[in-house]
Amino acid sequence: MDEDAFNMSVRKFLKKVGVTAQREIESAVRDAVSSGKLSGGETLKATAVLSIEGADLAVTIDGDIALE
Repeated sequence: MDEDAFNMSVRKFLKKVGVTAQREIESAVRDAVSSGKLSGGETLKATAVLSIEGADLAVTIDGDIALE
């Protein structure tokens, strides 16, 4: 295995995940606030699930997203 190629590939994937997730979260929260479903002062529970076929990886990451 080429460690440098592997490292760069993982970083590229994580950048894509981060950028996409941020865009989707921001859009969903803005829509929920504008529709009145959220007031805009909440702290939201968030969960991300990461899995990789062939490597037997399944990780759940929990966190909070504060709107204020």
